[in-house]
Amino acid sequence: MSYTYTLWFAFFGLLIGHLPGAVTGAVIGFVFDNLRYSQRKRATPEAGGFVGPLFTLLGAVAKSDGRVSEQEIAIAERLMTRMGLDAEQRRQAVASFNVGKQPEFDVSATIAALRNWVGLRRDHAFPVLDVVIETVLAEGNPPPEKMAILRQLAYALRISDMELMALMAMKGYAWNAGGSRSHGQAYGTGGGYVPPQRAPQGPDPYAVLGIDRNADERAIKRAYRKLISEHHPDRLGDLPEDMRKRAEARASEINAAYDRIKEMRGFK
Repeated sequence: MSYTYTLWFAFFGLLIGHLPGAVTGAVIGFVFDNLRYSQRKRATPEAGGFVGPLFTLLGAVAKSDGRVSEQEIAIAERLMTRMGLDAEQRRQAVASFNVGKQPEFDVSATIAALRNWVGLRRDHAFPVLDVVIETVLAEGNPPPEKMAILRQLAYALRISDMELMALMAMKGYAWNAGGSRSHGQAYGTGGGYVPPQRAPQGPDPYAVLGIDRNADERAIKRAYRKLISEHHPDRLGDLPEDMRKRAEARASEINAAYDRIKEMRGFK
């Protein structure tokens, strides 16, 4: 548990009322720290709580364009292995995937279940999106049906178009500005992403940070600090190792993008 509020309230209490004030401030700060810790703990159920809804959604994504491909099945199987699922958990994951790929399956309840699992933890929302993006991009340029589900999920998890764009950019895809829409319009429709001519040195660093090319140094640093704090693997708690590795990969991409921009712009 973090003791940030405890220390700060104790410090201000010391300035105002010397030792008695510091003690009173520390007690008040401890109450705030404990409330914050309890809220974060309640917001994230057990790590396995997302497996069923996640594989159900992957099945729905795979089937959304009319057929489930071998690439999409292979991605699901690799994910089961990377997550270290035992025989019974794999059986449940396969059953969930098959539920999701039923004709006319409604993803709303499944997305709501993932949203409830993520709770207030945005650092848990990104690994979930990362897994779904992998299936969305399994066959290359994603069709509108798959993008519609992905964007519906992102909206439910409180991830903006710009943040989703940055996640896609890390996988070599770029936002098609012509398909951009507001939240009220975007999530019932498809499109919006196209595969770019990927540069040898990696994805567009500005897209990875989710900033405009004309952003000033202050805006660039602010975007970097925000992203790296949300994607840092040390914040993920008891998520499976595969999820942690995804966070580490994203953190590396963010750092590399920031370093490239600093080199191009000439600031430290």
